[in-house]
Amino acid sequence: MIEFLGLTGRVLPDDVRQRLTELRAEEESPLALAVYDSMFKNLQRAEALNRPCCQDTGLIQFFVQAGTGFPLINELEGILVSAVREATDRVPLRHNAVEIFAEVNTACNAGERAPWIEWEIVPDSSELVLYSYMAGGGCSLPGHAKVLMPSAGYEAVVEFVFDTIVNMGINACPPLLVGVGIGTCVSSAAKLSKKALLRPVGSHHPHPRGAMMEAELKDGLNAVGLGPQGLGGAASVMGVNIETAARHPSSMGVGVSVGCWAHRRGCIRIREDLSYELISHRGQESRLSDGDDAKRRTGSARGTEEPSWKRS
Repeated sequence: MIEFLGLTGRVLPDDVRQRLTELRAEEESPLALAVYDSMFKNLQRAEALNRPCCQDTGLIQFFVQAGTGFPLINELEGILVSAVREATDRVPLRHNAVEIFAEVNTACNAGERAPWIEWEIVPDSSELVLYSYMAGGGCSLPGHAKVLMPSAGYEAVVEFVFDTIVNMGINACPPLLVGVGIGTCVSSAAKLSKKALLRPVGSHHPHPRGAMMEAELKDGLNAVGLGPQGLGGAASVMGVNIETAARHPSSMGVGVSVGCWAHRRGCIRIREDLSYELISHRGQESRLSDGDDAKRRTGSARGTEEPSWKRS
């Protein structure tokens, strides 16, 4: 997990890199082109120097889909907290956890409910699918949620998204990935909007009307022309992802969460025998460990060694 956090801080996920490449190819503004080129140079230097690609390594958030039969489910929270503490020194991660009211930086990125962990229990499964997200200060600033009167309709949802991005999106280092949640209350809408950021860029809501709203919001926000780093250009966003939940007839909650151009999201699947695969960074498992241990963990030598958790 320490090495996984380091990888997601240095290397953007496959879908984000691909979309940034496409946006750079579609751009005509000389200034915007120069900004995109600096972004890609920055990513290359981060890999070459083995350093995070952004100085703000965020406050770590984990989204956990844990099978009820996963062997380390009881120890998982402690493992994640310990990994964040050690990664702070080894990656390194900037000290970003400040205790509320005490106003003290813990200097280890762990503290009260930090790292933030969202749990989803999966019955009849022995696997773990874990998302990590580095929630930076800039991309957290535009976060916004409210409850609308349902009579306002989906037009009010669109207006709310536009108001949020136009007023605050420039603070989040465009081009942005915009997550929109629609449900009953503020809490459900906000949680769904953050969950939307975990979806790949270019994916679509399963309902045709939801997919249409995603496309229209993306086109409309791009017409605003924030451009890379807010300096003007063809695109404001990489994409818009909408997540939904059935709502109460008398209310409609809407939430917006934003990911910056350096959308540092990682996803890993860990099997019962602790072999694993990287969903977000395909084919880069060897970066997490070396030699025989890497072969065992990626499953190419499954069954040749008893998992360490059984031996202990």
